[in-house]
Amino acid sequence: MPDEQPQEPGAEQHRKPREPKPAAEEAAAVAAVDTAGGAIGPSAVPATAQSGKLPGAPDSLARSIFTGSGMVSVLSVLLALLIGGLLIASTDERVGATSSYLFARPTDFLTAVWNAATRSYIALFQGSVFNPRGAGLAMQFAPLMETLTIATPLITAGLGVALAFRAGLFNIGAQGQIIMAGILAAWVGFALHLPIGLHLLLVLVAGIVGGAIWGGMVGLLKARTGAHEVILTIMFNYIALYYLRYLLNTPAFQRPGESNPISPILDPSAVYPQIFGTQYRLHLGFILAIAATVLVWWLLNRSTVGFEFRAVGANPKAAQTAGINVPRSTILVMAIAGALAGMSGVAQVAGTEKVLTDGVAATYGFDAITVALLGRSTPWGTFAAGLLFGAFRAGAVQMQIQTGTPIDIVLVVQSLIVLFIAAPPLVRAVFGLNPRRRKPAKAAKSQQAATTGGAA
Repeated sequence: MPDEQPQEPGAEQHRKPREPKPAAEEAAAVAAVDTAGGAIGPSAVPATAQSGKLPGAPDSLARSIFTGSGMVSVLSVLLALLIGGLLIASTDERVGATSSYLFARPTDFLTAVWNAATRSYIALFQGSVFNPRGAGLAMQFAPLMETLTIATPLITAGLGVALAFRAGLFNIGAQGQIIMAGILAAWVGFALHLPIGLHLLLVLVAGIVGGAIWGGMVGLLKARTGAHEVILTIMFNYIALYYLRYLLNTPAFQRPGESNPISPILDPSAVYPQIFGTQYRLHLGFILAIAATVLVWWLLNRSTVGFEFRAVGANPKAAQTAGINVPRSTILVMAIAGALAGMSGVAQVAGTEKVLTDGVAATYGFDAITVALLGRSTPWGTFAAGLLFGAFRAGAVQMQIQTGTPIDIVLVVQSLIVLFIAAPPLVRAVFGLNPRRRKPAKAAKSQQAATTGGAA
């Protein structure tokens, strides 16, 4: 055997220290320990629908807007408005006339394009926020009141979709949940005759329960059978729609003496009171939408149940390993999402329409998906997106009246917003916002080694 080399005194103190791991490997090791089930894998919900940090506190509102995904949302809206303006200009007569001598006098063409786009968007603003030509201050702010009225069901339905997104579920069934809530709320409103206060409370409870049951059934089927929630919610939408059409042709729901599918008018004690009087359509439902936004924010960021929802959305297997009841969370989150969408049904029958028709849900359930995506599935982001889409709807009519621009251009802008939200790299490339690139693993490793050696 070769002679063992004698170890000099204090050699242990001069041993080369262990080389630290790169930051990426260290973060993965911590995640593996924290979740007790390996590193968190990608969620079923697209990254554009996810937001927030699971273990830490939420970012401030300003930071969410001006950094990261919040900035992408803002730039997506601006880019969609820019392209929409170009589409508006392409159909303008003055633009067509100046394009014939574009190279001779390009300023005429550019001025015509600018005037066509700005004229339409100014009309959109006047029809949705403030109309200086209104007779008196009350009529000048009437467009804003209409925007808030239209935004009310968009906000609550969007919150239901956003909550499901945060839990890793696709709630495509807000349309059906609105319909079922509208059915129950309307029946309580016109069939029962109760005192003021109690009657409206029962209408609200009936609508919330109807939406919660319709959404909870989807969660139950997914938890017990493993059926995909997208297929379930789409099918439940059709079931709710055709069930509504059937009921409106029965004596229990059809208005006496009417051949059209329409219900009796709700009792005055069963409708939402109007906030600023009868001159506006804005009703109590908007205040409840604000309260629902606060409630969902607290649920997601300050409650144990909300933490479980977000953990399940991040990685169901890791959440189950950590002791979270994933089937119970699935059922509960879909029930709450349905209840939030049910508030939209109540806002329609008890606030805006005051009757039940087969168009009670309009397209609010499908627009709520866009609202949740634009809001990055955060409560206040969804609230702001609902206001934006409410403004689009309210101002589109005035835009068409003043400038002749088709209402469909608003749908084009909304579709472009969804397109850009789904493609953040495209938005960053257009505006030159290159994300910070991480250092390659080898470069980071060599840099740490050099730092360690210099310190030694």
